[in-house]
Amino acid sequence: MGKAVQQLRRQMHNNTGAPAFLLAAVCLTLSGCMVGPNYHRPTAPAPPEFKKSVPPPNPPNGTWSTAQPADQTLRGDWWKIYNDDQLNALEDKVAVNNQTLRVAYENYLQARSQVATARASYYPTLTAGPSAQREKFSQNQPLAGPGDAFDYDNLTVSGQVLWEPDFWGQIRRTVEAARASAQASAADLANAELSVRAELALDYFQMRGLDSQQQLLDGTVKSYEDYYKLTVTRFNGGVATDSDVALAQTQLESTRAQAIDIGVARAQYEHAIATLIGQPASTFSLAPAPLALALPSVPTGVPSQLLERRPDISAAERRVQAANAQIGIAQSAYYPNITIGGTGGFQSTSVGSWISGPSALWSLGGTAVETLFDAGRRHSLTDQARDAYEASAANYRQSVLNGFQEVEDNLAALRVLNREATTQQAAVRAADRSLRVSTERYRGGVTTYLEVLTAQTAQLTNQRTAVDITTRQFAASVLLVKALGGGWNVSQLPK
Repeated sequence: MGKAVQQLRRQMHNNTGAPAFLLAAVCLTLSGCMVGPNYHRPTAPAPPEFKKSVPPPNPPNGTWSTAQPADQTLRGDWWKIYNDDQLNALEDKVAVNNQTLRVAYENYLQARSQVATARASYYPTLTAGPSAQREKFSQNQPLAGPGDAFDYDNLTVSGQVLWEPDFWGQIRRTVEAARASAQASAADLANAELSVRAELALDYFQMRGLDSQQQLLDGTVKSYEDYYKLTVTRFNGGVATDSDVALAQTQLESTRAQAIDIGVARAQYEHAIATLIGQPASTFSLAPAPLALALPSVPTGVPSQLLERRPDISAAERRVQAANAQIGIAQSAYYPNITIGGTGGFQSTSVGSWISGPSALWSLGGTAVETLFDAGRRHSLTDQARDAYEASAANYRQSVLNGFQEVEDNLAALRVLNREATTQQAAVRAADRSLRVSTERYRGGVTTYLEVLTAQTAQLTNQRTAVDITTRQFAASVLLVKALGGGWNVSQLPK
């Protein structure tokens, strides 16, 4: 490095060595050092396996489907594991019409353009253009003599080249930071797409869960209408009281109100889906369809892969590299700013001799400027860059921890919900039997209608709880897919 600097200085003092001077500058640029620390990914804790990684056994009602060999890894179109054609069709519209994704995509394009802007500093800037001036000097200027010409034409056509060689790696660090920021923006885009698609799947399954609730309540209303008719018939026959009729009617109307109330939440989920696929809510509708799908098993892989499969973690890691490059940019301010420039063209006082050999002009030179005193500004900026790097590294590690927590949370949720679903099905069967027994006892005049009403309430509550657990299972499944990255991989980042 020292020999190259000495050679450059010798060439700067040699007026006839312009080609050698440029050659020395190029060689020094190519062999120049790059200040600042080289990037190494921060270490982050990764457990050897997920605590709840083993899928629970299939329950008696078979809500879990057996994973096939092709299901051992998540694919990019992860929503297809649910085998729902309606959901597939909705997900296909997300990438085309969702405005949140459009914003993230445009932000990525901006970041990509910043890389090209930074790379442009590798090369010289060239300007050229003609100028024509009519100039007049003061006749009273010093050393003015008789017969001197005080006004004349000045015609010039020239070009100028300015180049700041990247001796200290400032431009290279800037390009490195811009590239890492662009990759982080690309990961943000992938994370936004994953979030939007997961939100669509969540809203869809929540809506289908409400459709199941609606189907259950509609069927219950019809059953309660029969019970109401039964009490009226028994009352007209003198074997039941008016209180029985009132209780049956209360139960019927209350259940009708519950069935009507389902429509509020369902409409909201339907409107949310419309917004996610970029359609006005007033022009979008989905026909009711109960949630009657087999819940698939979601492959988790090993925890160490999570660092490569979560776009938000990758975005945080890329921002760490960008922050690391900023340290080098700040440290380059301690070194001289070296600029090489050249000018060439033609100058004359008349058009006839403007573009001719004697009118030619050129100059070539370089400057080196070193800041001798800045009251600690460069030191403070370097400390600021280091602190920003440490903050980015801490944010990356926290993102890793959050990712593992989300996976563990949803694995635990699926395992617990699976056990709960099995137990709840047993409760539903017991409630069904209780209602049958109470109904027969009421028909036989052994008990009052209050016992039937109690059994009805227990049956409906347990049936609705079972439907709710199924909906929560699908929601937890989607959240697990999201926590695992949805089949995304860091290899999809632009280079």
